[in-house]
Amino acid sequence: MPNPHAVRPSPGGESAPPDLSTVWLRTFLDVARHGSFTVAARELGWTQSAVSRQIAALESALGGAPLFDRLPRGVRPTAQGRALLPHAEEVVARLRGMARELSALRDAAGGLLRVGAFATADAGLVPRAIAGFRTRHPGVTLTREEGLTPALLSRLAEGGLDVAVVSTTGGALAGPGAAYELHHLLDERLYVALAAEPELPLRRLAGEDWISGSPSVEGSLLEPASGHGFRPHVAHVVAEWTAKQGYVAAGLGVALVPALAAEGVRPDIMLVPVRAEDVPPRAVYAATARGRAPAPAVRPFLGALRGAARGLGPRKG
Repeated sequence: MPNPHAVRPSPGGESAPPDLSTVWLRTFLDVARHGSFTVAARELGWTQSAVSRQIAALESALGGAPLFDRLPRGVRPTAQGRALLPHAEEVVARLRGMARELSALRDAAGGLLRVGAFATADAGLVPRAIAGFRTRHPGVTLTREEGLTPALLSRLAEGGLDVAVVSTTGGALAGPGAAYELHHLLDERLYVALAAEPELPLRRLAGEDWISGSPSVEGSLLEPASGHGFRPHVAHVVAEWTAKQGYVAAGLGVALVPALAAEGVRPDIMLVPVRAEDVPPRAVYAATARGRAPAPAVRPFLGALRGAARGLGPRKG
């Protein structure tokens, strides 16, 4: 009768790995370390016959060759046993490492957390959240990438991100059956970078040159202007917020500045709040993938984002 544990050739001609129990390997290492079935049994809290059965099962799975020579006092690995020893040590060490890594992931004490955010969220909200998160979870490796909301949500749906900080710029975020869940963080109002006034109706700026990150008004912060009877003239397309401030300071136009970016405004620029009825506050969310088990660090990072959002007070003009 063929041995059910014998090493079988794979379809490609190579031998398929044998089906081994980790209990067999740990028992083998204990016997090899102590040079005795009796001492290994005492160490494991088993009977000597139970240890013998584990070794016999391992020998059978590996083709039937004996792994130990029985001596008058104790045992000694055979050539096969000596060949197996480093492999068994490596397998058991890797399993212990796996258990430690999984335990660290479960406790959010290790592992990887991949975060994406839109540009202005990176000005204050996300850095504050990361700082608070690292204080409590220093063992988690956190990576961050920046992008526009549609691209971030695509990355989230594809499995490239664990958390995406996104906003409602350009329209609603989620409908029925969306591939992500939204966790509300804050609503931010917009400011206009120009000479100081108490509050400004958007229509007063109909004739101004605008500095924007996109040549198109649609899908940008300027889109609400179309509801007030004018289409903003984008005179300069500038992606970076620091560079936009330079254009405003040079008198080349005006720009809308989200509240999240207001903390970093240079001193030769004043921010004037736009009337809330003209441009409703922009909602900012953290998005997580729906129907996929989140990394254990996601929940505490969401808490850090909410804490950072609460700490962002309104800008004083």
